[in-house]
Amino acid sequence: MAIEKVNCFYPDILRPIDKSGLEKLSEKGKANPGATVTLKAKTVCEGQFRNLTYIRDLAPYVIDEPPHLLGEDTAPNPSEALLAALGACLSVGIHANATARGIALGKLELALEGDINVTAVWGVGDLSPGKHLGFSAIRVAISVEGDADAETLAEIIAHADQWSPVANTLRNAVPVEVVQN
Repeated sequence: MAIEKVNCFYPDILRPIDKSGLEKLSEKGKANPGATVTLKAKTVCEGQFRNLTYIRDLAPYVIDEPPHLLGEDTAPNPSEALLAALGACLSVGIHANATARGIALGKLELALEGDINVTAVWGVGDLSPGKHLGFSAIRVAISVEGDADAETLAEIIAHADQWSPVANTLRNAVPVEVVQN
């Protein structure tokens, strides 16, 4: 899986992370290892398959479906958004771990692809017993450059993957409760 070259400018180094702020976050986590936070989002259907998800005070995050799935093609679909969340989480982890080790990165790109059976059509299509729902495989190809050798960069990638909240959510069974309000 190759990363397509995007027509953009690569700086000598990526905009740096505040290393002292990262160290403070690290110490806070070490001081209270059992702490959890509750993240919240509210999704509102605009019509057809276009949905607006509100998070904190940010502009709404739009999710839609492509035309072949009867959407308007105005935004990523939910499964593509999941790939984006995984890519962003891994990127954050790689950049944070490089910063913690004093390594400046000049390039960090992640190409993600996932295999998904969509024949159940959200529960109105093929509902064969035992059908595997969700992604059956996800692949991530990472292209990273920085002031470290390839072995060190590979260690950082492996460490970020091991500790990625989104990657681990995908790997581990997480109880999901859906109720009518």
